[in-house]
Amino acid sequence: MRLYPIETGNFKLDGGAMFGVVPKSLWTRTNPADSNNMIDIAARCLLIEDGDRLILIDTGLGNKQSDKFFGYYYLWGDYTLDNSLAKHGFHRDDVTDVFMTHLHFDHCGGSVMWNGDRTGYLPAFKNAKFWTNEDHWKWATHPNDREKASFLRENILPLEESGQLNFIQKKSKEAYQPTSALNFGVLFVDGHTDKQMIPHIHYKNKTLVFMADLLPTTGHIPLPFVMGYDTRPLLTLDEKKLFLDKAASQEYYLFLEHDAHHEIATVQHTEKGVRLKETFTFNEVFN
Repeated sequence: MRLYPIETGNFKLDGGAMFGVVPKSLWTRTNPADSNNMIDIAARCLLIEDGDRLILIDTGLGNKQSDKFFGYYYLWGDYTLDNSLAKHGFHRDDVTDVFMTHLHFDHCGGSVMWNGDRTGYLPAFKNAKFWTNEDHWKWATHPNDREKASFLRENILPLEESGQLNFIQKKSKEAYQPTSALNFGVLFVDGHTDKQMIPHIHYKNKTLVFMADLLPTTGHIPLPFVMGYDTRPLLTLDEKKLFLDKAASQEYYLFLEHDAHHEIATVQHTEKGVRLKETFTFNEVFN
């Protein structure tokens, strides 16, 4: 097995929305805001080369939305999904599986693209199976009013229409499933959105956890630092506490999808609770 971080592009989000009830005077210590109150956000994905399978976890925003849509998110930087794949010697047609932690547009937008004459949509990975889970699929295709702006039909329905959609099966009532169809463990969490999936990958004698929106940035490690986007923030508090206690005790390496300035973090127990221990680049840990 080999792993590769895949940078798909950077954008900005409102800092207040990203930190919910936490005062700006606190969250700007770790996530400085610009004059529009926007903070830097990454869309960092992960590629797993495992035997004859090439598995991509999340796909970023994609590029098919309108200029008006992207104007809300202040795109910045030069990263693209295709260039990041090419950097490691791969093409999107090589990808055999796309695992989507959840179906918010910044996590799955790159899974679908325009067709040739821009009259419809096609899966962006023509040879891949696309993986979500049945409960989250129902949640995303029949969205509540709070989340429906994040579940864009053009990012979701073409996957089913293509016949390439597959479901990870939750085999027990336990939140953590030690193995999945893709040969890594999955933690199911419900605070941010229903049945978000957090991959746990055992690699080079370490456990690497793809944090998705359970922990967007290092600034979100303190328990009350919960996004305003979360549908069940009190549940997020409980899920974060359980996860971070385990991550500190078992020395997990946390792969940060949305932290534009830190790829990987570790955490530790302190008198104030679990806090940041160290940050690393991917290569510092695994090369």
